[in-house]
Amino acid sequence: MDLVGSCRAFVSVSEAGSFTAGAAAARIPQPVASRRIAALERHLGERLFDRSTRRARLTPFGRDMLASAHRLVRLADAMEDDAGRAKRRPLLLAVPDTCTTRDLAELDAEARGHEVFLEFRVAGPAERAELVRKQEVAAALAAVPAEEGAWTVPLGLAGETEPEDRVIHLETLRAGRSAAARRRVWIQPEDDVPHLRDRLFRARDAAGLRPAQVVVAGTLTAAAASVFGSADLLLCSAGQARELGLAWRPAGGIRLARGFEVVAGLGDDARKLRARLRPAIARCLGAGETEVAR
Repeated sequence: MDLVGSCRAFVSVSEAGSFTAGAAAARIPQPVASRRIAALERHLGERLFDRSTRRARLTPFGRDMLASAHRLVRLADAMEDDAGRAKRRPLLLAVPDTCTTRDLAELDAEARGHEVFLEFRVAGPAERAELVRKQEVAAALAAVPAEEGAWTVPLGLAGETEPEDRVIHLETLRAGRSAAARRRVWIQPEDDVPHLRDRLFRARDAAGLRPAQVVVAGTLTAAAASVFGSADLLLCSAGQARELGLAWRPAGGIRLARGFEVVAGLGDDARKLRARLRPAIARCLGAGETEVAR
């Protein structure tokens, strides 16, 4: 038996003095109200209403039960309010700094449509994993090898000059003895992870470049600043290149891509994000972008 629903019908009918009016106040059909009250009477073992009159008049037993029914209905209403507030409590999500303010705002707006309320904490790859471990955030978009990720963001090389070729080969960065002529590839902090950095270092060595020609920058801003006004290149996504006004091409002979996966302290949080927001998170990360950017 639906004890709360039956008590709600009991309270509404007793206040209205009529089964019809009470059912309307409870926003249920009159036959449903009658069935719920009859079920409550069977459950309690006594009549709640005297049905010998046209009005819904309480029996002495019904008057004794009314206060308890009121308390139960108020408690149920309070529980529903608490549940609503709990569902609206923000889920703190650690995200990479490659997500722009607009990216995050659009993700937040779409999440609200799925009754997921997000707050963001921008952090680097290692810090995001640590924040989840310390339970300082509920979940994080963790950096993982591309083949292990739920989302994949292709990377390439971007510079101020429009390349003639559709790909950029690292071999073309080889220079003579003049140190001033050596072009560099800048790695931003988001890509300073072993599965990307080490792969690029191996490609650098295979192409015959100097170690100093592939450099890890302290910040994305510093990496971009080193590219502006020079022949250097930035390892980045097509979306980032577009935002920075740089010409982007894939790297020839090597597949470079960021991989992302949701990690969370609670499995339900991770499943919720994957199930409800997978396309929205992909758009926020720039996953799947392969077009040439300028």
